[in-house]
Amino acid sequence: FPSHDRVVRICRVIKHLAMIMDGNRRWAKKNKLAYATGYSEGGFGAAKRAAEFCIESGIPYLSLYTFSLENFKRPQHEQDLLFNCIKNDGLRYLPFFQKECIKVRFIGDRAQFPESVLPVIQHLEKETERNDRLQVNLLFCYGARQELVCSIKQLLHKIKSGFLSEDQISEESLEQCLWTSGIPQPELIIRTSGAQRLSNFLLYQAAYSEFFFLDCLWPEITKEDLHRAVNGYLDVQRNFGV
Repeated sequence: FPSHDRVVRICRVIKHLAMIMDGNRRWAKKNKLAYATGYSEGGFGAAKRAAEFCIESGIPYLSLYTFSLENFKRPQHEQDLLFNCIKNDGLRYLPFFQKECIKVRFIGDRAQFPESVLPVIQHLEKETERNDRLQVNLLFCYGARQELVCSIKQLLHKIKSGFLSEDQISEESLEQCLWTSGIPQPELIIRTSGAQRLSNFLLYQAAYSEFFFLDCLWPEITKEDLHRAVNGYLDVQRNFGV
């Protein structure tokens, strides 16, 4: 466990850690395992380590890029593998969420959520809604560009309905329409697998985020990797343009 002073320092400056979980399929292939194992034993195991790290470090929000809207272009059998993992592992990890007082939220275009997964999503959100130690946001059927388009449509609807005038449009009114409304913007975004891009992830929210790219595949990530990323963040002097 990190020292008390270090936990205090981390939780003062990092409220929200976001992660792009890249490399599940490559990890499974490298280890001659089925893709389902990469998503389940690898991907969800790594997500559990990330949640434990946040709890140990006093970070109250963790966002994980679980399934993008672009991922619907993948073969149906690969989509089904991930959906089945969410159904099976979501329930399997529920005791862990309850024990550690973790609130689970699914964030994305809920109109696109597959019907086969909806009962589990609703169950997990309902069963954990009172937990307040760590909020884990699973960005599912998510795309940042699509989120912005949806938010703009909401603003236009409010203007048409007379609830908002053009002069009242602001960053705050836009943020209230985002799927991530009510969640602080991430101070640190980590991506695994060596790729150095956002892939349509939290484009608006990442305006002042720091980025840390790891060469390891997502199932290989360790708490030591996370400590290294956070230490790198703590060494950065952030001035927000001043």
